[in-house]
Amino acid sequence: MAKIIVAFSKIEEARQLRTLLVRNGFEVVAVCTTGDQVISHVDNLRNGLVICGYQLGSMIYREIYDNLPKGFEMLLMAKESRLPSLQENNIVCLAMPLKVQNLLDTVSMMTRTIDNEVRRRKKTKKVRSAEDEKVLNEAKLLLMNRNNMTEPEAFRYIQKTAMNTGTELIETALMVLELFGG
Repeated sequence: MAKIIVAFSKIEEARQLRTLLVRNGFEVVAVCTTGDQVISHVDNLRNGLVICGYQLGSMIYREIYDNLPKGFEMLLMAKESRLPSLQENNIVCLAMPLKVQNLLDTVSMMTRTIDNEVRRRKKTKKVRSAEDEKVLNEAKLLLMNRNNMTEPEAFRYIQKTAMNTGTELIETALMVLELFGG
């Protein structure tokens, strides 16, 4: 499920919103009062949703949005009088004071969209470059010669090691070459 960061200049508002979202089954990972805090938290996540007010400390919503990595969406909550000038293509807006059901429906829709995008990205096969393919083949060959493995066994060893260490397959192949290649 998509992770949510709630950010408002008043900590009480942010905490109330967090409580509302958590009670309705959403995962809120952080409550922030400044744009710098938001940016710090998104750096530790791969994707998610930032729900924020118009201004956080010295930053306005647009500065935060411009610093969000790919995979993040923003839900901007602002006074209804400000909304016409804030309508932007990629930022969803809700008027304050807000209607709870509108908020929950919007957050649900946005988190579902993020989750679907994550699933879609996982399904698309990554194409290895010729250089990466060469590194992987060299590492397999080294394991095959050194440890009397078959090619599938060597590949499985590299794959399993990559999963256990949380590294990419090619990065693990490079480590094999460094460690055993002499």
